[in-house]
Amino acid sequence: MPTLVHEFAWPDRVVIGTVGVPGARTFYLQVRAGSQIVSVALEKQQSALLAEKIDEILDQLITLEGNPFSVPTGTPIELVDNEPLESVEEQFRTGAMSLGWDPTTAQVVVEAYPITDVDADPDDDSLDQDGVEVPEMLLVRMPVGTARAFTKRTREVVGAGRPLCPLCGNPMDADGHICTPPMI
Repeated sequence: MPTLVHEFAWPDRVVIGTVGVPGARTFYLQVRAGSQIVSVALEKQQSALLAEKIDEILDQLITLEGNPFSVPTGTPIELVDNEPLESVEEQFRTGAMSLGWDPTTAQVVVEAYPITDVDADPDDDSLDQDGVEVPEMLLVRMPVGTARAFTKRTREVVGAGRPLCPLCGNPMDADGHICTPPMI
């Protein structure tokens, strides 16, 4: 069965955003090109690691003689995106991801694959008429400026969670926090 690929070659928007309150947020990678929008859920740690690895790729490319791909060192101001997520309809929950660089188009390439579940829900829309799960993936190609803006926003979204307890270092809930400070 062929894989359903949600492909965005030159997206209008690619961001990490959240739905919910700190401590109970769901993170989404949302991509839009024209009227096509795809949102895939991922873990906070996946979001943070994705931003870190994209920055590593971009920083390595800057060191190439003459910076042939015109990789910016910071986020271009015109690409800053602080708007909330658009209408969120979760396509799938992300399991495996891959990250790469396409020198022919000077784009960072992100692939996201769903978590595979052996016990699939028969009412799930990702199943075909025979009850077989349709394999799918998200394929996003980001120009270097967009990739820098993506990493900046992602770091801000990840960092906007619950404050850390000054005694134990664990996240504090809005309704209280009980901790045991480390022994000195």
